[in-house]
Amino acid sequence: MSNPHRKTLRALGALPVSSPKRADRPRVGLVLAGGGARGAYEAGVLRYLCEDLLRETGVRPWIDVVCGTSVGALNACFVAATADILDQASSFLWQRWLDLRADELIRIRPLEVLRFARSMLGGAPLPVAVDASGLRRGGVIDTSALERFVLESVPWTRLGRVVAAEALHAVSVSATHVTSGKTVVFVDTAGELPPWSRDPYVRATRTRITPWHALASAAIPVLFPPLAIDGEWYVDGGLRQNTPLSPALRLGADRVLVVSLRYRHPGINPETPVPVSSVPSPFFLAGKALNALLIDRVDYDLDRLRQMNAIVDAGTAVSGPDFLARVNEQLPHHGQLRRVREMLVRPSVDLGAVASDYARSEGFARTSTLSAAVFRRLAERDPSDDSDLLSYLLFDGGFSRILLELGRADARARRDELAAFFAAV
Repeated sequence: MSNPHRKTLRALGALPVSSPKRADRPRVGLVLAGGGARGAYEAGVLRYLCEDLLRETGVRPWIDVVCGTSVGALNACFVAATADILDQASSFLWQRWLDLRADELIRIRPLEVLRFARSMLGGAPLPVAVDASGLRRGGVIDTSALERFVLESVPWTRLGRVVAAEALHAVSVSATHVTSGKTVVFVDTAGELPPWSRDPYVRATRTRITPWHALASAAIPVLFPPLAIDGEWYVDGGLRQNTPLSPALRLGADRVLVVSLRYRHPGINPETPVPVSSVPSPFFLAGKALNALLIDRVDYDLDRLRQMNAIVDAGTAVSGPDFLARVNEQLPHHGQLRRVREMLVRPSVDLGAVASDYARSEGFARTSTLSAAVFRRLAERDPSDDSDLLSYLLFDGGFSRILLELGRADARARRDELAAFFAAV
């Protein structure tokens, strides 16, 4: 059976690349966080941003730099490949998320689970093999369908043309280098790579972004096998940089729009421990381990950015409008200090709880595979225990629809702020 979305993707790829002048506008960076199946939320935010904002406010958004990690890398690559036609293309990404089916996309491999358990007890480690096409084999979860989803969801040939035509200044994808543990930021840009962080555990490299970079960025350890690029193994970039704000700043963004996939309850102090009524289940621990591994430092990073903006504002108020120019004269080798406007969009509800409710729904109950049965079993337990793991792995169109609509609604609730953010001056 033919896939109608392949035809749509070819149509997108065939569209000519336009490169409008951007000299009179601030450079806007879009930062997309990681979170597995939660990534549908980002596609919902993008749909509002690219289609609805202009119609409702008269303000046309633009994106110059896009940075993503894990599932955010996939969405970031789509944005990069269609940066000049996002108003025409964002509905395609929306539909791709709707087409997902848990029984087709996530297949738990019992033999590999047993091998993993054996390796944890001192047996031989899980083998990781790569066939001639570059697709991975091995690991607890069969990722072949996920790989096809990545390959078929982005007009990859167009991405290079968009960057070369400077319709987009840069796109970056972050991954974790297995051997050294370093975060490697793969950057595709027509310009030179700017000075990067002096952090010895972060390295930037200029390259042509391909599907394999996105897949490497999304390779959650243990669940998905690592992926080799130029002979080096990589796993999920969210281990050290789940919300890649720093690359956007390094690439010259004057304004950054950050989309987080982590709900933050306004009435709960994150330092206050949440009581657990019984001994934590292995699935509870797996979900919390993913949260710990794919830690979202966006609040901390944005707080640092706001503090720097406050220093710039105070210095300008005390010393005059040439304060920044004089300071930057003394910092020739440390990058240019500047004021960066920021905005954060995050879920208004707990996506873990949404995943648990969906997995227990009648609609999902009609799905009859081993993976779906495992998801339902997780959801039937205390939802507060297992919902985090579910929300990372529930690649299903029904769950995606809820997150897509939520992302679009959350963005619409910030309509006036988004319009002000994208004001030309």
